Amino acid sequence: MGVKVKGVKQVARKVNRAIDNIQERKVVRALTSAMIIGGSQAAIYTPIDTSYLINSQFREIVINGTRITGRVGYTASYAAYVHDPSVPQNFRRSTAQKEFLTKGFEDERELIDRAIAREMSL
Repeated sequence: MGVKVKGVKQVARKVNRAIDNIQERKVVRALTSAMIIGGSQAAIYTPIDTSYLINSQFREIVINGTRITGRVGYTASYAAYVHDPSVPQNFRRSTAQKEFLTKGFEDERELIDRAIAREMSL
């Protein structure tokens, strides 16, 4: 004696959609954690004269289909000039370095990897 059950396909579709939604939220949360950690270290290395450069730091997450991209940058027009290692400059701040954004993320690589692993496993 067989019993017919209706709506199995719809339930399966809704369960898959819920799982995808949870996975996407995990990725966004992990990416945000990584950007906060790397951006914070980059802020330590950022040269400060008038504080305009350091205050212009931004974070953004772009979701394009299945690709999720995080970006940290500076909106100040001269940020690329200050970041460029081929342009010699003297900084007042003792922690200031050329390529401050790149070095900030490189120096915190282990912490970023742990944060991503923690967020994705929750």
